[in-house]
Amino acid sequence: MDHPTRPDSGPRRPNARGQGDRLREELISAAVRMLGDLADDESLSLRAVARAVSISPTSVYLYFPDRDALVAAAMERCHAEMVQAADDAEAAEADPALALRARVLAQAAWVQEHPGLYKVMHESTVGMPFKEVLLTRTVAAVQRCMSAGVASPGDAAAVALDLRTAVVGMLSLRINEPEVAWPPFTEQADRFLVKLVGLVLPAEPARR
Repeated sequence: MDHPTRPDSGPRRPNARGQGDRLREELISAAVRMLGDLADDESLSLRAVARAVSISPTSVYLYFPDRDALVAAAMERCHAEMVQAADDAEAAEADPALALRARVLAQAAWVQEHPGLYKVMHESTVGMPFKEVLLTRTVAAVQRCMSAGVASPGDAAAVALDLRTAVVGMLSLRINEPEVAWPPFTEQADRFLVKLVGLVLPAEPARR
């Protein structure tokens, strides 16, 4: 899928000394935009990315050895944004049960805004070890609920992994099967939290 070049698509002037990192970030930004549209990293070409930032295709190799490396860098940036959104939402809640719930809902909100990127993040064969960060944060959130007595006692890591499996699968299915009459995400997420985590959620009026 070709993407338009910049309006000033003439030859790009070489970066001044020390500006190589800026070009690398521009390449990642272009890849993020394209992957969001394509929703499939196999359709991304380095030539198209190079054209988007007005450089020669061979210049991309100064920053990324291959397409997979660029895809991984783009997804790492996106994943960091999703994790930050979840962290911020959790931090805004004092109650550990609501904090875990807010984390899950914030992740879902990010996915709603970036469905194509989420597809790439979870359907690509490119290695993305950075995704473990989200699981680690979820384990900690589940443990806080257990320690506070608002979730069933148990192995927080195992419970968080079950929760992650349910949430990732449910979000992916909603993207790939939009014709299904899905219930509101909040309702489904609450069922996961109650059944998988044993969470005791505050009464409805107290929820956001």
